Amino acid sequence: MKKSISQKATADLLQLLKARFEHNQHRHSGIVWEAVENKLIRQPVKLWSLQQMELTGGQPDVALQDPETGDYLFFDFVKETPKERTSLCYDQDALTARKEHKPRGSALGLAASMNIEMLNEKQYRYLQSLEPVDLKTSSWIQTPSAIRKLGGALFCDRRYDHVFVYHNGATSYYAVRGFRGSLSL
Repeated sequence: MKKSISQKATADLLQLLKARFEHNQHRHSGIVWEAVENKLIRQPVKLWSLQQMELTGGQPDVALQDPETGDYLFFDFVKETPKERTSLCYDQDALTARKEHKPRGSALGLAASMNIEMLNEKQYRYLQSLEPVDLKTSSWIQTPSAIRKLGGALFCDRRYDHVFVYHNGATSYYAVRGFRGSLSL
């Protein structure tokens, strides 16, 4: 699969991301858009991934700059879990294990196909510190292998003004559970 976008799509996406960046300064205080844009222009595969995040309803925006690597991290900031990424079980093993009523795919599989990662718990909590999300939905997060080996997977949401981490069978899927992605550049 070709993982690049046309010049017009690139220009449109950069314009959209810039507008979102400027409108939501509270998410990335001290980060300058031109520096982010310069890195994006040099990494067309990352632009393709951001376009996939956008097309699936994630509304990606810069969340932070890693102090050690200097990389910028984009997260999905859509208010509720991205609509085009719901009704997915956790991973391929869970999908294979379902004998009846299989979902259309897995969260980890879709994330991998988009060249992004699912948020981990620390990232999810950081996202929630910037603004409240998943007030009516929930999002799968990266699950420790010890939990996954026993058939479980983790997900998070925000209720009662608190962030909760829960467990479920990795084979489960719900119309209100999806996943939020991160992209580093």
